[in-house]
Amino acid sequence: MTDPDQNARLKSLDARISAAKKARAPEKSHQETHYSQANLAWRMVTELVAGLGIGFGIGFGLDTLLGTTPWLMLVFIFFGLAAGVQTMLRTAKEIGKRQQAPGAGKDGDDDGD
Repeated sequence: MTDPDQNARLKSLDARISAAKKARAPEKSHQETHYSQANLAWRMVTELVAGLGIGFGIGFGLDTLLGTTPWLMLVFIFFGLAAGVQTMLRTAKEIGKRQQAPGAGKDGDDDGD
């Protein structure tokens, strides 16, 4: 009891609904991009703080064992800072490669800055 004309109208309606859903999809992608960038920023901050903390811990421990307070602690804090910065740079390079990959970001670098 279905009319061929009715089937054609249903298919047309389905196509219009699909087109409308596709038109709304980029808005969600834009929000996910900014959320992802915030996560990457926190990752880099955490890497720097972790390097400093590990350097402090090693230096403090060696100072306690050897009685050289505060010299080894200062030296290892600087080593930790250097390691943290190196890790941050490696992460930034990885992010840059990911963004330059084909199809990585639809909006590119124009975020209004």
